Amino acid sequence: MTYSVAVSGASGYAGGEILRLLADHPEFEVRTVTAHSNAGQSLVSVQPHLRSFTHLTLRETNAETLAGHDIVFLALPHGASGAIAAELSQDTLVIDCGADHRLESADDWSAFYGGDHHGAWAYGVPELPRLSGTQRERLTGARRIAAPGCNASTVALSLAPGIRAGVIEDRDLVAVLAVGPSGAGKSLKTNLLASEILGSANPYAVGGSHRHIPEIGQALRWAGAATPTISFTPVLVPMSRGILATSTARIMPGTDAATVRAAWEDAYAGERFVQLLPEGQFPRTADVLGANTALMGLAVDEAAGRVVVIAAVDNLVKGTAGAAIQSANIALGLAESTGLPMNGVAP
Repeated sequence: MTYSVAVSGASGYAGGEILRLLADHPEFEVRTVTAHSNAGQSLVSVQPHLRSFTHLTLRETNAETLAGHDIVFLALPHGASGAIAAELSQDTLVIDCGADHRLESADDWSAFYGGDHHGAWAYGVPELPRLSGTQRERLTGARRIAAPGCNASTVALSLAPGIRAGVIEDRDLVAVLAVGPSGAGKSLKTNLLASEILGSANPYAVGGSHRHIPEIGQALRWAGAATPTISFTPVLVPMSRGILATSTARIMPGTDAATVRAAWEDAYAGERFVQLLPEGQFPRTADVLGANTALMGLAVDEAAGRVVVIAAVDNLVKGTAGAAIQSANIALGLAESTGLPMNGVAP
C-alpha cells in the first residue's frame, strides 16, 4: 500500500530533512509540500539538494491544503501547528515536529512557551524506556504523534535507563550539550551568522530557561523519577548538524559499576537505532551524521560517585525527522526501520 503524504514547513531545515528521508521511503508518496513566505516557489528553489522533488511547488500552509492525505507532517514553529491540526480528520496520521503537542502539563507549556496549550500526543521516541516497556507501545495505531525536541530526547534517552533501573538518583542531574545551529531553524538570526559562531563556542538558555527542560522531566517521570531536577546547558558550536550530550547523575549508594552499565545494556539490547558502545568507547557527532542512530558511551566516575553518559545524534535525523518517520512507521504497522538510514556519512 502507498500512503499519500503532505509536508508543511517544507522550506525549513526540519521539513527539508523529512523530505530527504521520505524520498527513499518505499511506502510513502509525497504529494504536497507547503510553506509560508516561500509559497508559490518551486521546492528545489529553496531546497536545491532535493532533486527528486523537482516536480513539486510549495503551496500555502492551511488545513484545506493538507486535508485528504493519509499522513501529514507538520514542521512548523511552536504555536503554529495546534490550530491547523485541530482541523484535520481524525483518520489522518498527523506528526507534529514542533512543540505544540509534546507537553502533558499546561503549566509547563505556559511557563516555557506561552499561548494556548493544545494537549499532549503520543511522544515520538520509540526506544524511550518507561516503567513498563518503552514508548513504542504507545505509538502503535496512533493517529496523533508529537516528534520530540532534539535536545530533550537525547538527554532523556541518556538518563532514563538508569532512572528505570533505580541505579541513579533523579535529583542533581546535569546535562551539557554541544549543539549545531540547525536546531534553531532556518530563519535568519544574528547570533547564528557564520561570522558569529565560526571559531567560537556560545552558551545559550543558561540557568534553567531552555524550553526542552520540562520535556526531559516528563520523560524521566515516565521512567519512574518522582521529582527530577536537571541542570541543562546547551552550547552552540560551529558544526551545522549534531548534538553531543554529556549527561551525569549520582549513582545510588552501594551500586557497583557493573550494575550501572547493565541498566543501559538491558534498556537498549536489540534496539536498531539506539546503541550503547563497548566499555571505554565514546561517540562523535561525525559518527551519526545523516543517520537515524543515537550512539552512547558510558563511564562510571567512582571518585565522584556519578555515571557519565555521552550521546551523539544528528539533530535533524534521530533528533527530529527520523524520529517522526520511525514513529509513523510504527503507527501504521510498517517495519520500524523502513526508509531510515542506520549508517552515517564519512568523512
